[in-house]
Amino acid sequence: MSTSKWSTVKRLRWPNRLPIDPYIVLLVGTVGLAALLPARGGAAHVVSGASTGAIAFLFFLYGARLSTREALDGLKHWRLHVTVLACTFVVFPLLGVAARGLVPVLLTQPLYQGLLFLTLVPSTIQSSIAFTSIARGNVPAAICAGSFSSLVGIVLTPLLAAALLGGGAGGFSAHSLVTIVLQLLVPFVAGQVLRPFIGHFVARHKKVLGLVDRGSILLVVYTAFSEGMVRGIWHQVSPARLGGLLAVEAVVLAVMLALTWYGAKAMGFGRADRIAIQFAGSKKSLASGLPMASVLFGAHASLAVLPLMLFHQMQLMVCAVIAKRRSHDPEAQRESAPAARPAASRTAVGAATRSR
Repeated sequence: MSTSKWSTVKRLRWPNRLPIDPYIVLLVGTVGLAALLPARGGAAHVVSGASTGAIAFLFFLYGARLSTREALDGLKHWRLHVTVLACTFVVFPLLGVAARGLVPVLLTQPLYQGLLFLTLVPSTIQSSIAFTSIARGNVPAAICAGSFSSLVGIVLTPLLAAALLGGGAGGFSAHSLVTIVLQLLVPFVAGQVLRPFIGHFVARHKKVLGLVDRGSILLVVYTAFSEGMVRGIWHQVSPARLGGLLAVEAVVLAVMLALTWYGAKAMGFGRADRIAIQFAGSKKSLASGLPMASVLFGAHASLAVLPLMLFHQMQLMVCAVIAKRRSHDPEAQRESAPAARPAASRTAVGAATRSR
């Protein structure tokens, strides 16, 4: 009797880990800090200059981390990568353009521009790999697909923004293109060129440089939202508009998750590849999108990045649930059962589990 009661208590116990990214808490805290203590006057110029340097350094690190050899090896699975790129830079933008009909019923024009920008940014790398691994998918394909998306996005996202956002992207012009090249592309190329000399250092200090990455993004967020507070942009957003934005983003995410899963099946991809396509093709990178928005939108970046921040947390929570369910699929159990019998396979599975 006591054993039965204890089992019931264990089933009702609150989960130890919620699918909420702790970094989102820091981002929200940074937004709150910008609302209470926005940078003004001379301090604003200092913060803006530091933010510009942080963005350049961030993309330098991206270039230094990306292995050219791994990228070239990944080209062997070109159908999968083309599929992910098409989802990221074709299907997503088409959904963003279609959402134009929701202005001004559900979205204001600034919120719509942020939503459209969200559909243009590249896919995320780290969480796509993590969820693909949990769901027992093709992890190497997820690594290459995310890397390709980030690489292509450095060039393609600004070009798509110029074509679809036009003057809405902070007055997109030839000067904006020069700024993007100098602040994003040049540091990235420099990181690639210097990778043979600093690649081992970057690999050894991965955790420390990861903190630098995230700190740089927090600085970008603080700068953008400080400018928004000083200019009074936040008076344009009401709770009803935020609710409408969340509803639209939920629909966009649901469409992309269904399309990447069932579309990949219709194209003949196996289960492991479909998992990689779903997680890499339905997600958007906060790390890449925030610095790009700061460059593209300038003083209006605070509203532009709001849809991306909300979508990022939504995709993490939803994909965490999906990945857990995928790991318990009967098909996944059948694939892993034969490999569990030999002792060598048991060792390999244990090592893979620890690596997650």
